[in-house]
Amino acid sequence: MKRWFDNWDVISPIFKFSVDVRTAFYTTNSIESLNSSYRRLNRQRSVFPSSQALLKALYLATFESTKKWTMPIRNWGKVRGELAIMFQDRIPD
Repeated sequence: MKRWFDNWDVISPIFKFSVDVRTAFYTTNSIESLNSSYRRLNRQRSVFPSSQALLKALYLATFESTKKWTMPIRNWGKVRGELAIMFQDRIPD
């Protein structure tokens, strides 16, 4: 509880969003999947000849991983609408 009290000013802004938006923020399956593909890539090749080769391999792993992302975000229309209202200058129409 001490950590909550000490960091309340950092934690509390998330509560201005609705439950649907918070759920979309905290859904991490796609992020975990991407991290898994990066770990798999690193296990297969532990040494890269250059940093450019590493960047290319990460790009291709990311590209292949995103092909598997077929599940839509639950209540996306409502989530996008709320974010568009709150961040008018960042989300195009």
